[in-house]
Amino acid sequence: MVPLDFSRLSPEAMEVISQKMLSRYQSRRTVRHFSEDPLPIAVVERCILAAGTAPSGAHKQPWHFCLITDSVIKNKIRFAAEKEEFQNYHGRMSERWMEDLKPFDTDHIKPHLEDAPALIAVFRQAWQPDEVQGKKQNYYVQESVGIACGMLLAALHECGISALTHTPSPMGFLGEILERPTEEKAYLLIPIGYPADGCKVPDIKRKPLSQIQKKYDSKGT
Repeated sequence: MVPLDFSRLSPEAMEVISQKMLSRYQSRRTVRHFSEDPLPIAVVERCILAAGTAPSGAHKQPWHFCLITDSVIKNKIRFAAEKEEFQNYHGRMSERWMEDLKPFDTDHIKPHLEDAPALIAVFRQAWQPDEVQGKKQNYYVQESVGIACGMLLAALHECGISALTHTPSPMGFLGEILERPTEEKAYLLIPIGYPADGCKVPDIKRKPLSQIQKKYDSKGT
C-alpha cells in the first residue's frame, strides 16, 4: 500500500468544475463525416493511456487498444465491416431496430472507416496467458472494458478529437485482420479524427436528470 495522491477541492471549486465539465460533455457528438487531416498521434496515445487508468476487476486491466493509421489495413477493415453490416441491414436486425435507426440515416456503407485518419480497435481479454498455469482468469471483463472505452471517448473529446462508436456484429474479422491472439475478442471499433468541413449531426436531445436519476435521501424524495 502507498499513500493516496488526492487533493480535496472546496465546494465552490467543485461547482465551477462540474458546470464546465457538463457543458463540455454536452457538446460531445458522434461524428460520421471525418476530415482526412492527420491527428497528433502522441495526443491519441495519451488518450489511450488515460483509458488504461480505468478501474478493472482485480486490476487485471483486460483490454488492448490497436491504433490503426495504415490505409491498406483500414481498407480491409472497411470491406469486412461492410460485408457484415450488409447482412445486418438486410435481415439480421429487427424491423423495430431498423425503425429506430432511421433518424440517423445510416446504412451498411461505412466510408468513415477509411476517411477517418485513425481507427482504434478495442479488444477485451477474456483471459491472460501464463507460463505456469496456461491461462490466468480475468474478472468483470465486459464491465471493465466498457468503463475504459467511456474514459477513452471522454479523453478524446477533451483533446478536440471526434469519434464514432462502431459495433459491426459479429466482429471476428478484426482479430483476423489485426492478427490478435486467441485470448482477445473484438469489443469496439472507434474511428477518430477532426469533423469534416460542413459536418452535420442528427438533432437529438439527451434525457434530463429527472429521467436518468432516482434520488434516495432522508427526505424521502
